Amino acid sequence: MGVNRRKKLETAQRVVVKVGTSTLTHANGKLNLCRIEQLVREMADLHNRDLEVILVSSGAIRVGANRMGLKRIPTTIPEKQALAAIGQGALMQLYEKLFSEYHQTVAQVLLTRGDFDERIRYLNATNALLSLLKMEVIPIINENDTVAVEEIKFGDNDTLSALVAGLVDADMLIILSDVNGLYNADPRASDNARLLRRVTEMTPEMEASSHNRGSSFASGGMFTKLKAARICMASGITMIIANSAEDNVIRRIVAGEEVGTLFVPREGKMHAREKWLAFGSLVQGYIEVDEGAAAALTRKGRSLLASGISAVSGEFDRGAVVGVKSSGGQEIARGIAHYNAGEIRLIAGRKSSEIEQILGEKDYDEVIHRNNLWVVR
Repeated sequence: MGVNRRKKLETAQRVVVKVGTSTLTHANGKLNLCRIEQLVREMADLHNRDLEVILVSSGAIRVGANRMGLKRIPTTIPEKQALAAIGQGALMQLYEKLFSEYHQTVAQVLLTRGDFDERIRYLNATNALLSLLKMEVIPIINENDTVAVEEIKFGDNDTLSALVAGLVDADMLIILSDVNGLYNADPRASDNARLLRRVTEMTPEMEASSHNRGSSFASGGMFTKLKAARICMASGITMIIANSAEDNVIRRIVAGEEVGTLFVPREGKMHAREKWLAFGSLVQGYIEVDEGAAAALTRKGRSLLASGISAVSGEFDRGAVVGVKSSGGQEIARGIAHYNAGEIRLIAGRKSSEIEQILGEKDYDEVIHRNNLWVVR
């Protein structure tokens, strides 16, 4: 197991590193300059070894609050957005200074959920990041808190880092935090809590014990990290959660040492379109199907026909990404709908040959074509 871990990590060529607010700051909210400098040095050294490195960095709001002398983060969105604008510039100035000392060029990239939701913007973001990597630049990514409202927010940079890793087809995501990794119980509440070194499957027990909000200045916690792990494991990307306070933590992880918790990905990479359907796009509504249609989608790789549809929830237009649920309520697939919600309600349970008579036109026999469908595994 150790040999396999080492081989998997040593062969990584494109690495995404995510650092949280708790990593960048002391308990009082001020910047932890010593730790930031150490992590920058390690990432610069990876880059000198011809590895491609992307940094996803939190901390803009906290840095902004510190600049303004605030002890607590405000609760209103406009105030948070103002602090993000102040802090992001200061944070990038620091990164620029530190990386330049090691002769590295960096670029700021600010993203919102909308950049992933729309297919064209998703592809544009991919192309921009890949162009930066080709130029041997280190992209530094954060959520664009200054303009993002709740409807287009990620809410946490753990999820953002996993989506970015999928966006650029990374080999590895390293999430650095103030915890050693995933435990089988909360180590703050149980003396018998054991660090899990390797996770091959996410269990309900893991998720049930992960509902904490992290530090007082962080927006995430273990729950959001497991959400990121789900995305990475399904996408064929290795993910590690480790403590940023460990000496030479990035170098040791890439060297294959047993540091933190390793989340083992499924074999094979997902296609770009599959990743966008599964994780990039926002679901606009749901279609419920009968047992026969569910089996056809999940076991036989078929398209979704109107005859297998039993119910529709939500309102959505043609071309929207919708979830497909079994009769038991479990989401089994996601895909791009050829018809809007009202039209699907009218043709639900009917044969494809009847669609034109019911709607007055028929552009497609399928409600969702198999080429535009991702099946939950």
